[in-house]
Amino acid sequence: MTKTFPTPIHHAIVPAYLLARLAQSERYSTAADAARQTLIAGRPPFRSRLELSIDESGALVAEVTAAPDRTVSDAEGTETLPGTVVRKEDDAPVADVSVNQAFDGLGATFDMLLEAFERNSLDGAGAPLNATVHYGQKYDNAFWDGARMVFGDGDGEVFQGFTGSVSVIGHELGHGVIQTASGLEYQGQPGALNESIADVFGALTEQHLLGQTADQASWLIGADLFTDAVQGRALRDMLNPGTAYDDDELGKDPQPADMAHYVTTTEDNGGVHINSGIPNRAFALTATALGGHAWEEAGTVWYRALTGGLSTTATFAQFADATLVAARELGDTVEEAVRNAWTTVGVITDGSTGTTAG
Repeated sequence: MTKTFPTPIHHAIVPAYLLARLAQSERYSTAADAARQTLIAGRPPFRSRLELSIDESGALVAEVTAAPDRTVSDAEGTETLPGTVVRKEDDAPVADVSVNQAFDGLGATFDMLLEAFERNSLDGAGAPLNATVHYGQKYDNAFWDGARMVFGDGDGEVFQGFTGSVSVIGHELGHGVIQTASGLEYQGQPGALNESIADVFGALTEQHLLGQTADQASWLIGADLFTDAVQGRALRDMLNPGTAYDDDELGKDPQPADMAHYVTTTEDNGGVHINSGIPNRAFALTATALGGHAWEEAGTVWYRALTGGLSTTATFAQFADATLVAARELGDTVEEAVRNAWTTVGVITDGSTGTTAG
């Protein structure tokens, strides 16, 4: 008998299809129960900093720059938001590791957006960064609800706590950037672009925090989520879609790496977590071809394409066109890398973006 479960509301890091597969697991009994509860629960319906330095003449220089305004709350195992405030921007670290991880992850995302793109928080205008930890009982997900980041603690058998992954935090907050920058629809190709661009923000946040170049980066999203019991490295591999996990209980990573394997489905909002592998690979290929820090050239191209009047219903081909326009502003080398990447994944054919599936 086929079991069905409600689909969680949009913008959660763990796809519903993966939770549904886990919910039927006989090997991971604790995780199966947690996945069922997570599916049933679903999800409920912006400060400055002073920097001092000494100039060449020996004079003290004071510079005021944007700074995050973070508030972390604790749901205390309930599904009631926002929960009890446990740490604010000027507070010292607390005893709860999850609270401190969430606080630091919010800051890492803020710093990447500001330093890489001169964007002051998610909306560009200093929006507060709010988060809630310890959401639900063994809740197997983390999500952006339109106003805050929410973290489950995982089931301990398959998923660990979600605050430990900087790429996940950057991804979910990335949805907040996308929400205010373009409002990409969460269905079909626009939805897959939404998920992919959020993955780009997640990867860039982690790389920026670690000071990694594109060649040094893992390009994994959620590398810290699975326990050792799972045969898998992460939720997604941007450089090699379809290879992130292959587990007897969870199945194999279903992401395609090119348009030839584009998945047409009515599930997962038309495959938003599945087909996002295609533009993910295009970004990772662009970044590795250009070298250096991915946020400096490849990231700038993607960011400008997102914020340059992108349609809410943009297809892969339309977004590729937008990245090519943005790349030309940075020079021929960047444009060539972008074009080659989209050609490799099959979105650009015969020198131009043509019709794509979906």
